[in-house]
Amino acid sequence: MSKSSLALSSLPQEAVSALAALGEHLALARVRRKESQRQWAQRIGVSVPTLIRMERGDPSVSVGVYVTALWLLGLSDALRDIASPAKDLRALEADVRAASQTRAVRKRVAATAQLAKRRQTP
Repeated sequence: MSKSSLALSSLPQEAVSALAALGEHLALARVRRKESQRQWAQRIGVSVPTLIRMERGDPSVSVGVYVTALWLLGLSDALRDIASPAKDLRALEADVRAASQTRAVRKRVAATAQLAKRRQTP
């Protein structure tokens, strides 16, 4: 089994659901614009079967195809925020914990240094 098929077969359910919702949203946007699958596939630069798979949220469809569809809809700017460091709450929490631990170590070092100074002073 290739690495990509292993990755695709072990996708978390949340990711599968998110791709399915994205595909549905893209299909709805196409229908609202009154474009056929053939027209839309041609504009994206894919075959109709690939477009159908994208609209079903198939994870084997290239991310570039999804991005091109979003760009055609004028929604590609939202991609910049997807993995924005400012929205990565787990990493931010880890940074705060690390800073707190560093501060605690610095406080202990400073306290030890102050005690040593006091002992040296006659």
